[in-house]
Amino acid sequence: MNDLKWLNDIPPKLGWYLSGFVDGEGSFIVSVRKKKDYQLGWQIDLVFNVAQRDISNLVLLKKFLGCGRLQRRKDGVNYFIVNNYASINERVIPFFSSKKKKNFLVFTKIAKIYEEKLHLTKDGLKEIMFLREKLNEGAGRTRKYKYSDIIN
Repeated sequence: MNDLKWLNDIPPKLGWYLSGFVDGEGSFIVSVRKKKDYQLGWQIDLVFNVAQRDISNLVLLKKFLGCGRLQRRKDGVNYFIVNNYASINERVIPFFSSKKKKNFLVFTKIAKIYEEKLHLTKDGLKEIMFLREKLNEGAGRTRKYKYSDIIN
């Protein structure tokens, strides 16, 4: 069971502010890579990131979530990135659990499948790919591998 005492250390107004900020600027990503040395031939990675030129909110996210890393692109855009599954499960998911946003709920379902190691089964991979299609729907979304590429 996760120790969630750290959540109480986040001032409520700041927590709501950061949550709203992430709703506008953040992404919950399920990355899929072709890997010949994997049992099913596919690697699934979970990533949470937020991009912004001004680094101040990203520093606050890193401080209060207590995980992740900050990166800066050559064009001056800064990123807060969490791609460690334990950190996503123990820090990111509890922080956003009060949010009932579609992308987050889908991401949480995928994380549960991952936690149960069902992503290593054909049915689990199929379910993840089905759910992944619902993430970030709309204009501007690109996928290197679509559901049909992986399942067929």
